[in-house]
Amino acid sequence: MKKCWNIQRPDPQTIHRLSRDLRCNPITAAILINRRILSAADASNFFSASFSNIRSPFELKGMDAAVERIFTALKNNEKILIFGDYDVDGITSTSILMDFFKYAGADVSYYIPHRIREGYSIQARHISNYALSNKVGLILTADCGSGSFEAAAAARQLGIDIIITDHHHVSDKLPLAVAVINPKRHDCNGGLEHLAGVGVAFYLLICLRKFLREKHFWRHKPEPNLKNLCDLVALGTISDIVPLIDENRIFTKAGIGLIRSKARPGITALLEVAGVSKKFADSDDLAFRLAPRLNAAGRMDHASVAVNLLAAGNMNTARPLAQSLDAFNQKRQELEKKIIDHIMADLEKNQALLQKKALVFWNPHWHEGVLGIVASRLVDRYRRPVALMRVREKMARGSARSIPEIDLYKSLRACENMLEKYGGHAMAAGLSLKTENLISFQRQFEKVVGHDISADDLSRDIDIDAEIQFDEISGSLIDELEALAPFGNGNPEPLFMARNVIVASSKIVGKNHRRMVLKQPSSSPDIFVNAIHFNVTAPLSQQESFEQLAFRLRWNHWNGQKRAQIIVEHVQPDFS
Repeated sequence: MKKCWNIQRPDPQTIHRLSRDLRCNPITAAILINRRILSAADASNFFSASFSNIRSPFELKGMDAAVERIFTALKNNEKILIFGDYDVDGITSTSILMDFFKYAGADVSYYIPHRIREGYSIQARHISNYALSNKVGLILTADCGSGSFEAAAAARQLGIDIIITDHHHVSDKLPLAVAVINPKRHDCNGGLEHLAGVGVAFYLLICLRKFLREKHFWRHKPEPNLKNLCDLVALGTISDIVPLIDENRIFTKAGIGLIRSKARPGITALLEVAGVSKKFADSDDLAFRLAPRLNAAGRMDHASVAVNLLAAGNMNTARPLAQSLDAFNQKRQELEKKIIDHIMADLEKNQALLQKKALVFWNPHWHEGVLGIVASRLVDRYRRPVALMRVREKMARGSARSIPEIDLYKSLRACENMLEKYGGHAMAAGLSLKTENLISFQRQFEKVVGHDISADDLSRDIDIDAEIQFDEISGSLIDELEALAPFGNGNPEPLFMARNVIVASSKIVGKNHRRMVLKQPSSSPDIFVNAIHFNVTAPLSQQESFEQLAFRLRWNHWNGQKRAQIIVEHVQPDFS
């Protein structure tokens, strides 16, 4: 099916005004307008990404009670337990809290549950079996806990206080905790719903540092520089695919700068095994090279390996841990491919399944730790919500992923009478149910999604920021585009389109990447543009011209030099 290419066409007068005020390329001005940045003042705030622009952390409900209780714990040298989630958001949330509390001299430890054996979030058994026996006085959750009612009740009964820091959807009822710091609380109007779990934890530390300053806690040592934690905040924020806007953009931009200039040993070692240049590391590298390796710890073994890597004090400690994560990631990729091949074979045999508005599969032999990634791959391929589960001992547990048009959490809530447990976001969630309810859940989930989705939602439209000619490509334009970074959800990397493009020369590099030199008859005849098209298949690898070409525009850094390069994303006609 031919894709619909939607070229955005902002008002020419607005483009002219913004280009004039910013003294920037009109193409850059158009991209800013596409992102609803309409004035020079808004653009200045966007480009500067200054910490002075973050909203007050005390706007988060429960913050005052939390910092007061933590101060008491520090003053009385109580044992503090950080209880984190096993994904990158939880790992980085746990890491920044551990870093701060260790610096403050706290008696602090952390606990992250085993993904498969223990499941998600803090549970009552963690209170009775671990916290109590270890004489913990205060528990702080990191990226989890908003639905942990039984654990909170058990802790209260045993005289252990809990502070919950989280960003997942929360019901009207809250756990019985000292504080529930979650920007998605219905009574929280701070405008911080976009924060990742690590962003919420970071906001807690901003408030706690200030509170401790007022209590003269830092009189014998310098206050910690919280900006030094932004590398981890950036990792957690990007990996959780929250919008890279406002505070998330500020923290992430600072974090990427930190990684490029003075990355901690754990991140340096991870960059090494991932083959990423520290000097040019960007949001794509964090999302697609570092995050999968950190996530692989919790998926294939235990997330503590990743926490220990991020806490490593030197490269001798960090390198073996990074190599372990790289090995876990390779194993994860193998398992993922097997499951995808299995599902693709099922879909090939039963084409009627693709008529459904949602895909639900389960199998007793699948590895539970990789189901979320596989679901994401299937969503990308078929553009509809996907739920995958492993069946074991009369229970089915797994992950679901969605498309922007469908709020996954809302859809699962409509099926909650069939579920034992569920939780997550609009785009990603975990769930568990009895095997006897699988068929009923499948039908109900498909029905709910089908009610909220249209045929247009399932189409693969491509949003183009601007149509340009090859002779409009310049070094100054690429520099301006780089200033729009970091890119991600909510601030996508600009996508351009060119028409009637001819392949002047090409060759296959690596396994199946096509390196090309392109020209455009409608541009100046002496202009040739270097391009790379990743993962091409025949006959696309032999195509000599393109009716339409959609691409990103970047600098290609190689051997100390840089040159303009386009990254081909989509082509028409497309024979792949």
